[in-house]
Amino acid sequence: MTILDNMAYALLLVLAVVFIAAAIRILREYQRGVVFTLGRFTGVKGPGLILLVPVVQQMVRVDLRVVVQDIPPQDVISRDNVSVKVNAVLYFRIVDPERAIIAVEDFMAATSQLAQTTLRSVLGKHDLDEMLAERDRLNADIQEILDQQTDAWGIKVTNVEIKHVDLNESMIRAIAKQAEAERLRRAKVINAEGEQQAAEKLVEAGRMLAREPQAMQLRYFAALHDIAGERSSTVVFPLPMDLLGHFTRRPDGEQS
Repeated sequence: MTILDNMAYALLLVLAVVFIAAAIRILREYQRGVVFTLGRFTGVKGPGLILLVPVVQQMVRVDLRVVVQDIPPQDVISRDNVSVKVNAVLYFRIVDPERAIIAVEDFMAATSQLAQTTLRSVLGKHDLDEMLAERDRLNADIQEILDQQTDAWGIKVTNVEIKHVDLNESMIRAIAKQAEAERLRRAKVINAEGEQQAAEKLVEAGRMLAREPQAMQLRYFAALHDIAGERSSTVVFPLPMDLLGHFTRRPDGEQS
């Protein structure tokens, strides 16, 4: 073999190595490859070792793992006209690599923008109290709406979690005053219910004592015992009203 033949053989060997290196692709277990042949979609391959025809075929890698995306704080005006800032966390994954690459230009950006607009739209239909107390229901509503709209992109929204609902200082003070007024109202209601129950028991006790005069005498003795036990210098002796009636009678038998 001449030197020229050796150089040609070496060149062919280098080209073969480069061709094979360009044709071999290795995809991990959580990856899929969307393959295009001369610009046309020809299938989804992976995971493992796959071979492509250099120049003729191109491949786009797609990650099937769950993506965690932070939704930036959004200015939301609630149904009761309260301005708040709300941010959330979005969890989604690709279930159809073909649609995720072909149906939308950038599925990450599209999903993020859709999540922001949906967050503002859903929360704007609820009062501030619902935002603070019913986050689970709001999370489920947002997740359901996003999942329906991203289904055409081959994306499954698995969860949405509202992280923070930020209020301005004036609204925080107003909520504190409202909570204080609510606690005061409950205290007054409880106090009134206690007075009502005590009055009912006193009426019932008075009826029982009226039926048994000896019971009233026993109450007199119990009251004297309580006063004596307090080491008081004042002695109170109850005098029945019936006894005073004998001293107030007139000679003709009529009371004055």
